Amino acid sequence: MIGVIDTDGECAEWAFPAEPGAVRTARHAVRGTLRAWGLDSVGDVTVLLVSELVTNSLRYASGPIGVRMERRNPAADGTPGGPALLVEVSDPLPDPPRERVAKPSDEGGRGLHLVAVSSQRWGTRHGKSGKTVWFELALPGE
Repeated sequence: MIGVIDTDGECAEWAFPAEPGAVRTARHAVRGTLRAWGLDSVGDVTVLLVSELVTNSLRYASGPIGVRMERRNPAADGTPGGPALLVEVSDPLPDPPRERVAKPSDEGGRGLHLVAVSSQRWGTRHGKSGKTVWFELALPGE
């Protein structure tokens, strides 16, 4: 892990080198933060989706991979919607990922489909250098 960039309150951010161990390290960092925030109920799905997105970044990008999580409470600032967890994975590759339908015999191609069917919203956006893929999970019982 390159290091924790920020862990201010309900937001945590890390940068990982584009190395094979980054997926495992990101999973541990995300799970530990979710436990600290009392969000074990979304731990498994969050860790799965972060693993898929970090793996995609490793496969196609050559620079550092950023992971950011933010616990949101839209009702507190007057915007509609319930409490949610926003997760972002960034890398220096500008090309947006493409969701595709994988055949049963394909070894890959299911990551974005998992993100799409497991999250309440997801998308991509271009940054100053590269792109960010984000997803949002509803936080039950809050």
